[in-house]
Amino acid sequence: MAEFSIAAVAQALGAQAQGDTALTITGAAEPQSASPQDLALAMDPRYAEGLRRGRARAALLWLDADWQALGLEAAVFAPRGRLALAGLTALLDPGLGLDPGVHPSAVSADDAQIGEGAAIGPFCTIGRGTRLGARAQIGPHVSIGANCTIGDDAVIHAGTRIGANVRIGDRVLIQPGAVIGADGFSYVTPEKSRAEAARETMGDAVDAQTQSWVRIHSLGGVVLGDDIEIGANSCIDAGTIRPTTIGNRTKLDNQVHIAHNCQIGEDCLFAGQVGVAGSARVGRGVILGGKTGVSDNIFVGDGVVAGGATVIMSNVPAGRVILGYPAVKMETHVAMYKALRRLPRMLRDGLARKNPVPNSSQND
Repeated sequence: MAEFSIAAVAQALGAQAQGDTALTITGAAEPQSASPQDLALAMDPRYAEGLRRGRARAALLWLDADWQALGLEAAVFAPRGRLALAGLTALLDPGLGLDPGVHPSAVSADDAQIGEGAAIGPFCTIGRGTRLGARAQIGPHVSIGANCTIGDDAVIHAGTRIGANVRIGDRVLIQPGAVIGADGFSYVTPEKSRAEAARETMGDAVDAQTQSWVRIHSLGGVVLGDDIEIGANSCIDAGTIRPTTIGNRTKLDNQVHIAHNCQIGEDCLFAGQVGVAGSARVGRGVILGGKTGVSDNIFVGDGVVAGGATVIMSNVPAGRVILGYPAVKMETHVAMYKALRRLPRMLRDGLARKNPVPNSSQND
């Protein structure tokens, strides 16, 4: 188990430390459950009482905390707690724990190129013409198709499936079970389909005859930029002719689906179960809450924020904050919801005015 001195922790976080900075820790814990080998996480004064109940000798504290009065031997001070937590967890994360080299059970094509220091785990397959960057880590049971490029320091967790003609940038992190480069959901009928007719007529009756679907194959692959993270069991479909693309530093949560031909900008954040339909374009810095859906062939502008379960059915201008189904400005949705909640009372009051209860004194 790796040990880190308080001085090393502070240096990694770009923070200040006081006390016995030679003291070492092996992990992190909440204050009340911290052992003497843990760095207690107390970045707010409300966690001070927990420190007194725990056994930590060192802690990550809020600015101006009196670490000695809290019974500590050393402290690291965090001006922005969650940012410090990001740096600390990166320091303590042991990664996949793979040694450089190719595991004996892995199968790699003769012309595959394995970068210096790369590690390929048990039962992996590497397709022909594929190149792995330096220090890339490929977990167990990962399959990588033909003519792929995996960047330097990429980390691909167990069970990930990467199809042919996929390009993945440097320092990309892919969680278990993700599928990158599967065929898109793209079909056509010899004659105009009922779906096409329904869209053209906006729901008027269409011919109910059964139709057979012809597959449109996906040849375009996928291009992922640098520093991207893909959540567990997420799917990014290959483009039809041009690739499906995701920009640098974008982060996808678990069970996110990006359909064929989509273009996703840089620095986006998509929460769990987001779905983006085919050929949609999403700008830079877009945040989509969980279960948000984006219709096909539309554009979502830079900096848009969509609350959870929003359904985006038309173009959205840059910088807008939206919510609801269909998506509207968040303040509009809140007003609509308040009005909806008033409907039962309005109906009751309206019926009462229409059918007033007779005055009992007039019937005596």
